[in-house]
Amino acid sequence: MSFSTLGDWMKSWPLAVLPHHLLSRLVRSATRWRVPWWKNLLIDWFIHHFNVDMSEAAEPSPYQYTDFNSFFTRALKPGARPQSGQPQAITSPVDGRISQIGHISDGRLIQAKGRGFSLVDLLGGDTRRADAFQEGGFATLYLSPRDYHRVHMPCDARLVETVYIPGRLFSVAPHTTRTIPGLFTRNERLAALFETPAGPIAMVLVGAIFVACMETVWEGIIRPAGTDILVRRYPREGGQQWRFRRGDEMGRFNMGSTVILLHGPGQAEWSPDLSTDRSVCVGQILGRFTADS
Repeated sequence: MSFSTLGDWMKSWPLAVLPHHLLSRLVRSATRWRVPWWKNLLIDWFIHHFNVDMSEAAEPSPYQYTDFNSFFTRALKPGARPQSGQPQAITSPVDGRISQIGHISDGRLIQAKGRGFSLVDLLGGDTRRADAFQEGGFATLYLSPRDYHRVHMPCDARLVETVYIPGRLFSVAPHTTRTIPGLFTRNERLAALFETPAGPIAMVLVGAIFVACMETVWEGIIRPAGTDILVRRYPREGGQQWRFRRGDEMGRFNMGSTVILLHGPGQAEWSPDLSTDRSVCVGQILGRFTADS
């Protein structure tokens, strides 16, 4: 049973029937126009409407950005998000809010109260891929429009595989996650799988309406692959190795969305003081590895 309210339904379903990809392509174009009056108008409106704190930005002057998207994906000042020195720490990859956090039970994750979704479906339908995370842990982190939109590594890791899964672009705002069944398995997403000394982790970047595109540091902008799932593997031997330290940038959202962080069974535990709706920042400790590393 779903516990979404009538208000949630009224806000969610009008957007659900819109042509998501067409609108997102239009937004992608509009947010890259470099006409000064246009991009300054958008940036000014956005800062005031969402109460954006520019004091942390590496470039605090809004008008120095070449277009709206450059402003939206702005870098922070060095040291603005310090990382923990604890070797076993798992830190937040984003600035955002905890939508859900907990245990993967019987192959399902919690989407919202009264709703769940399949781990296998989230990772593109491959049971082998999902087996590494069965009975492990997950944290779903929602980025609001006002948040910093670069995504960082939660621990030291090596990239093993990416899976691009095409899909819809439903909003991922809280009222929609409470309303749309299987939202995170229906939206376009990129699952990046890593190995660590303590076991596997995955970071699933979920697209949303008006998220004109996602990008990673190893591939750049993720181009839609039509209706096909696209898998890329990064073996230990041969080719370029993608190894990351905790806190390294791994990607970004061009407009806001959600990251789902996964770890394997018996591998880690979340900090007991974390709960749904709590705000988190890049570098904040979410948990710690408990497996030998």
